[in-house]
Amino acid sequence: MSGAASMDKETELHDAKRLALLFFGAAVALFAVSLFLRPVWWVDLLKAFAEAAMVGALADWFAVVALFKRVPLPFVGRHTAIIPNNKDKIADNLALFVREKFLDTESVVGLIRRHDPARSVADWLVKPANSEQLGAYLIKLAAGVLDFIEDAPVQNFISKAVHTLIKSVDLSQSAGAILASMTSNGRHQELLDEGIRQLAGLLHNEDTQAFIAQGIVDWLKEEYALFEKVLPKEAIGRKGADIAVRLAAGILAKVNDDPHHPLRRNFDQFTDDFVARLKNDPAFQQKGEEIKGYLLNDATLNSYLKSLWDDLKAWLKADLHSAQSVLHQRVVATGSWIGKVLADDARLRESLNSHLEAAVRSAAPGFAEFLTGHIADTVRKWDSVEMSQQIELNIGKDLQFIRINGTIVGGLIGVLLYLVSHVPVWLGLHSMAG
Repeated sequence: MSGAASMDKETELHDAKRLALLFFGAAVALFAVSLFLRPVWWVDLLKAFAEAAMVGALADWFAVVALFKRVPLPFVGRHTAIIPNNKDKIADNLALFVREKFLDTESVVGLIRRHDPARSVADWLVKPANSEQLGAYLIKLAAGVLDFIEDAPVQNFISKAVHTLIKSVDLSQSAGAILASMTSNGRHQELLDEGIRQLAGLLHNEDTQAFIAQGIVDWLKEEYALFEKVLPKEAIGRKGADIAVRLAAGILAKVNDDPHHPLRRNFDQFTDDFVARLKNDPAFQQKGEEIKGYLLNDATLNSYLKSLWDDLKAWLKADLHSAQSVLHQRVVATGSWIGKVLADDARLRESLNSHLEAAVRSAAPGFAEFLTGHIADTVRKWDSVEMSQQIELNIGKDLQFIRINGTIVGGLIGVLLYLVSHVPVWLGLHSMAG
C-alpha cells in the first residue's frame, strides 16, 4: 500500500471513530440533561432513549474493539483480540475459501464455457488496432530477451549449458534411437515407395532420357572411336536410353507392386543392421565422440557460428528498433490471420476450448494447491498485530458505523421498551378515569 493511500485511510478511520464517539457523547449529554429536568413523561422517555443509546454504543464499541485488541475485562477478556489470536485459523480458512470458491476445477472449466475464450481471442485479434498492439508488445518482449541474452554472465551460462548438453548426448545412440523410431511399423518402406515414384518420374522425363542417350554416344566415342564414325550413334544412343529406361522402370514397377520383393527385404535388413550398428558398434560411437569434439573444440567452426550469431543479433536489434520493423509487420499480419481463421472456423474454436478445458482439468488441482498453500503460509508469517492493524485500517471505517447504528437503534429500542412497559399503566389510568 502506498504511503499516501495509507495516510488517507488512517484519516478516514480517525474521523469515523470521532463521529461514533460524538454520537455516544450526545447520548451521555442527553442522559445528563434528563437528570436535572422535572420527571414528566417526555423527560422519562428522553431518559430511556439516552440510557439505551449509551448501552448500545458501549456494547458495540466493545464488539468492534474486541475484534482487533485485547480488552482487559474479567471473564470476557479472554475472548477479545479475536483477529490477532486466530491468525493461523484465518490463514487456513482464507486459503480454503479461495480454493473452494475460485480455484476448484469445475468453477474454472465453467468460466471457460461461459466466456468462450477462443471466440474472445478471435474477436480481439480481428481488430487492426489490437493486432498492432499485440505486435508492439511482442516486439518489446523480443527486444528485452535480446538484451537479456547479451549480458556477459548470461552468455557464459548459455555457453556452458550448450557444451554440457552436447557432452551428455551420445550421438550414435541418439541417432540410432531416432532412426529406429522413424523406421518402426515399416515407415521406412513409405520413404522407399516415394523414392521409387520420384525415380520413375525422373526416368520418364525427356531431359533425363536425352542425358542417358548422350552418355551412350559419348561412351561409343571413347571406347569405339574407329567404329563410331560409321555407326548411327544418335540412333544407338536413343535406343539404348529407351532400353535402359524400360528396364529400370520395369524393375521399379515390380518393387513398387510387390510388398515382399527381395529389394524391399534387403532394404529392411540394411536399415535394421544400420540401426543396430548405430546403437552398439564401438566404431560408430567413436565417430560420434569425434563429431562432438569437433563441434565443441574446432576454432574455425565456433568462430564461424559466432559470427553468424553476431550477424543475426545485429539484424534483429536493428529491425526491432526500426519504425518499419519487418518482424513487427509479420507479427501483426500473423495475429490478424489467426483472428480471421478463428472467427471463421467454429470447429477450430470448439477444439481449442476443449483442449483448454482438458489442460485446466489437468493443471488446476496442482495450481490450486500451490496457490492456496502460498496464501496460507504468507498469512501465517504475518505479524499478528500488524495484520490486525491492516485489517482495521481497511474495514475499520465501516465498523464504526456499527457503533453509530448501535447508539441510534439502542435508543429507539429504549423508547419502545419504555412505551411498552407503560401501556398497562396508561390503560389502568384510562379505566380509573372511566
